[in-house]
Amino acid sequence: MGFVGATLGSLAGWYLGALVGVTTGVVLSMVGTGAGIWLGRWAAREWLES
Repeated sequence: MGFVGATLGSLAGWYLGALVGVTTGVVLSMVGTGAGIWLGRWAAREWLES
């Protein structure tokens, strides 16, 4: 789940940041990757505990 979250978070960050510029896209892609990993791990924990 972390890998899926990282991929989707990176994609979202890139598209939002690329509207401003390439460097902003790269930075937001990294932020999105971290957030996606966190959300993916959280979702897996929540679903597996149930």
